[in-house]
Amino acid sequence: MYEQFYSLKCKPFELMPNPDFLFMSNTHKKAITYLDYGIKERIGFILLTGEIGSGKTTIIRNFIKNLNGSARLSRVNNTKVSSEQLLSMINEDFGLDVEGKSKSRLLSELNEFLIEEYVNKHQSILLIDEAQNLSPDVLEEIRLLSNLETDRAKLLQIILVGQPELKNTLMFPGLLQLRQRINIKYHITPLSYDETKEYIKHRLTVAGNPDAFKLTDEVLEVICRFSKGIPRLINIICDFALLSNFVEGKSEVAIDTWRDVAKDLESKDVLNEYEKKEVPGHANTGTLDELRQETGNIALRLIKLEDAISVSSNGFLREEIKRLEDQISKIASNNDSRNINGYLEKLEEKLVYQILVRITEDGIMSNLSERVSKLEKMLSIAHENIKDNN
Repeated sequence: MYEQFYSLKCKPFELMPNPDFLFMSNTHKKAITYLDYGIKERIGFILLTGEIGSGKTTIIRNFIKNLNGSARLSRVNNTKVSSEQLLSMINEDFGLDVEGKSKSRLLSELNEFLIEEYVNKHQSILLIDEAQNLSPDVLEEIRLLSNLETDRAKLLQIILVGQPELKNTLMFPGLLQLRQRINIKYHITPLSYDETKEYIKHRLTVAGNPDAFKLTDEVLEVICRFSKGIPRLINIICDFALLSNFVEGKSEVAIDTWRDVAKDLESKDVLNEYEKKEVPGHANTGTLDELRQETGNIALRLIKLEDAISVSSNGFLREEIKRLEDQISKIASNNDSRNINGYLEKLEEKLVYQILVRITEDGIMSNLSERVSKLEKMLSIAHENIKDNN
């Protein structure tokens, strides 16, 4: 509608996930690296999480677009289903007949199909999107699918993609065996202030005019405050601002237009489906529910770090893990988990290389029962303390 007005060849801020507009922020680069590495090394389970609108679907579409011709993919998007319904969808996506067949028959035929594909040197991949909607029982059934294997290799690689609630569900005690099988875990974080600026410039450039509007510090502050670094919300405010300015017929998008658009979008409850997050570089404190979710996130990250350390002889990193465990107990008293998050991010940077290089060498996801039990107990105590303080 406004493309010609701004000398654009297409709309730069459409909400439809388009791999052509994929912006390689630091967190998105890591997500793609983990996915590529996991598929190349035929790692059994991969977990990818992120907030609504963080770019998960765009990354998935880019991943699918770049799969080699020998890959066989079943992608499941409807996840509010029973285990039998899920199995039917998987088989159907692989091109198998499912009409009138029992669960045991579906499973048998899936196994036969995967063996045949393996013999033909085809890589079979199951990608489950919106996995946060899966019940613990269905997640356990998915774990059982990972038992389909030969003496030499897994017959099916499984990628779980979902919102942060998925990580909390995975912390259920009954899903310990599934957690142990997830070899690669990665959470897509919001864009930083600088990345938000680069993201906007990138999309405008791909659309044909990087100077469609002036991205001043004032404008960027409005966008960051509204979007909290979530790409979809950045798209929403930028698209509305361009449209509003086009309707008014002005040559440039003034700062007042950006402020009015942000205020209008906020009044229409555009943010209701998004969790209130910290604007990059600004403080934020958590409610009881937010802290419960955050401690669950921290637990999963600690597990990943401990696993990396288990194949490392680095005594310093072991000391760091001990310090992190001690800090979990402090969450309830100060109602603020930002320090732990920052500390974790720095430590994770140190361990990325070890994770990528050693993740398949020594079975690092085995023998986690004691550590997981310890973390679950600590989280339970923290949650109780939070409840008492609230």
